[in-house]
Amino acid sequence: MAGPPLPPHVDTVVVGNGPSALILSYILHGNIPYYDPSRHHPDPILHSKLLKSPCLLDIDVDDLTAHFSASRLSYSTQALPINVLLDTLRRPLADTEPEQLQSCVQWEQEPGRSVSHVVLGNTPRAGGQWADNPVAASWDIGALSYLEMLSLPGYSFTEHYQTLYGKAPVDFHRPTRREVADYLATYPERVGISDTIYTSTTIENIVRSPTGFHIYPHSIHCNHLVLASGTFSHLIPPRPLLQPLLNLPPPSTLAAAPPTLVVGSGFTAADIIISAPPTQRIIHIFKWAPDARPSPLRACHPQAYPEYAGVYRRMKLAAIKASGPRDVFSPLKRAKSNPFFESRDWESVYEGFPNTVIKEVDVQEAGATVTLQSDDGMTLQRKVAGLKYVVGRRGSLQYLDKSLQAEVFGHDGYRVGDVASISGSTLRAKVEENLEIAPDVFVIGSLSGDSLVRFAFGGCVYAAREIMGRKEREPPLPLLSPRIMKRNNTLDAQERKENQGSRTADVKGGEHAYIRANGHTDLGINRVQRRSFTNVGFGIDGRDSALSLEKDAAVPIDLELAWRESGWWTGSWALS
Repeated sequence: MAGPPLPPHVDTVVVGNGPSALILSYILHGNIPYYDPSRHHPDPILHSKLLKSPCLLDIDVDDLTAHFSASRLSYSTQALPINVLLDTLRRPLADTEPEQLQSCVQWEQEPGRSVSHVVLGNTPRAGGQWADNPVAASWDIGALSYLEMLSLPGYSFTEHYQTLYGKAPVDFHRPTRREVADYLATYPERVGISDTIYTSTTIENIVRSPTGFHIYPHSIHCNHLVLASGTFSHLIPPRPLLQPLLNLPPPSTLAAAPPTLVVGSGFTAADIIISAPPTQRIIHIFKWAPDARPSPLRACHPQAYPEYAGVYRRMKLAAIKASGPRDVFSPLKRAKSNPFFESRDWESVYEGFPNTVIKEVDVQEAGATVTLQSDDGMTLQRKVAGLKYVVGRRGSLQYLDKSLQAEVFGHDGYRVGDVASISGSTLRAKVEENLEIAPDVFVIGSLSGDSLVRFAFGGCVYAAREIMGRKEREPPLPLLSPRIMKRNNTLDAQERKENQGSRTADVKGGEHAYIRANGHTDLGINRVQRRSFTNVGFGIDGRDSALSLEKDAAVPIDLELAWRESGWWTGSWALS
């Protein structure tokens, strides 16, 4: 998105231009969220408390969410409390009754509270990882989240859909990835925040200075830094033995091509399989541990997610066959209502190998031969035309300088390798204490461990509240030249530690300690995993049998948990 030249100084720099960055920018433009009492949230306790303090930038998260575990309503136990709170206020009962209640949040424009900021992202359009496609998967596969779960404030996805198609979307509509990317790219102009959104902008280094932070190579100085670069920026690379398979020449079109080798157990592996031409043969190696660490595909109901449920059924059938000779019914004979199965002859194009290790790779002129070893020690060979290695995606914080990395990760247990391989769990422990993970450094979005767009709002509200509050209380600091900042950046470690300790004391015991703790007064509480799949009108078969292929994708496992570990459009569980 073309914009004016980057300013030399702003109050806040947001790194990343995905949904969470766009939400935060909307708030920092002076759009303040309030509870709308006329909508009357279905939780009477929550409603009565919010009547006393309707501004959602000043909420006591701990008090407002204290009763959630005992409520008759179903509140997530996996997302951060502040994210759960904002989600239920924006979309009360939306998982089961989307048309019953409208949002309880109203946005009011208060220009006096706006904060100068820029949003810097390296993708060509706003949208973050939604605007990027690091794997050869179709843009027309439906998103995991339903349309309204992906809406941002000020211009909803429903409004965008109606503008494009002249009609309202049906309930529980899964937009394609292309549609989501187009919506997010359109969003800044529609809500008036495009003046702060900078795309195709790469950050090389961020250094803390005595008065804030300096962003290289753009020579921007800021007082606050928000990390929103996500945990899905790059694929986990294959081990050296497999890397030659990534560069095999394309197979000849004059003869039947060898199969493509797909390694991975999650959504991106399934996307590769789904996107392949109907006659393309697939050899699929995947992790199979349904009791200890099931594939996230297992949580996909056949009617809500037919394509993902279909791939999971193929994986399960392959696992059953690999366990020994049995009389096994093909899921194709039991799932004729699933259109995904009718698109190709699965028996001839798909071959699955659970818990299989690639022992040898022999690259030849036309493809390669791989030697496979199953978990029972048996070996076999297959010819392949290429490799799609999709065992997961990770983020990176390598754009922070080493001293700032140490602050973000914490001095204890900090490892340099962590910086280039950030998952949703990397910073989770720190985030559960405070979303301000270092003085004046905030994390939002999937870096906080909550990867669904619906759970991005709370972290954005928290960061905006802190940033706005400090701007209102403190006079602007003098701007130093880059030369002076470079010299002063050599502050000794003890002084840096004392500065951080002072801010930490303020964070833990300050006036707004309740919101700084993100709603956790007792960090040792037992956050029991919710293992219930929301029934949105589809029958759920609760039987559990090794040979039963009726219930694969309806097994009671929390989608939020599966998505948090794998992320949207992510890879799969790592192969051991």
